[in-house]
Amino acid sequence: MRCDSCGKSDAVIQLTQVENNEMRVLHLCASCAADRGVETETQQVNEPLADFLAQIGKGAGEGPAKGRCPACGLTASQLRQTGRLGCGVCYTHYDDHLRSLLRRLHGGSKHVGKMILPADPEDSDRTARILSLRRSLQKAVDAEDFEHAASLRDELRRLNTPDQ
Repeated sequence: MRCDSCGKSDAVIQLTQVENNEMRVLHLCASCAADRGVETETQQVNEPLADFLAQIGKGAGEGPAKGRCPACGLTASQLRQTGRLGCGVCYTHYDDHLRSLLRRLHGGSKHVGKMILPADPEDSDRTARILSLRRSLQKAVDAEDFEHAASLRDELRRLNTPDQ
């Protein structure tokens, strides 16, 4: 596929732009992409875990002793070089070493962090009920139906007072 901008070179980047709620897809060569400020080279991201994983095996005889990953073929030296696993099977293939690595890095290999709990449905139901009652109360007052407004007011007070 040719570059949509210059039409001369092969496109290596697909750029999707959204302007004024219109999506436009451009296929660009490396030089036209660079002219538009799109970086075409992948950069090494400096991540602490990746740096730590890159240190695998640099100690005295440490590191994954196993050969290649049976699924993706990642070698121990590639793991040391990139600091990244190749696939999901790598986790089980390099399991022993990764556990010891995580123990050194985090002090343990089992996650014991915080857990996000879902919102209490009773609270959201109560809030929705209060909002509905306020709207009904306003309509009753506007319609000068004061008896109905008084009963709605009493129900709102009952919902707003904490349980005792």
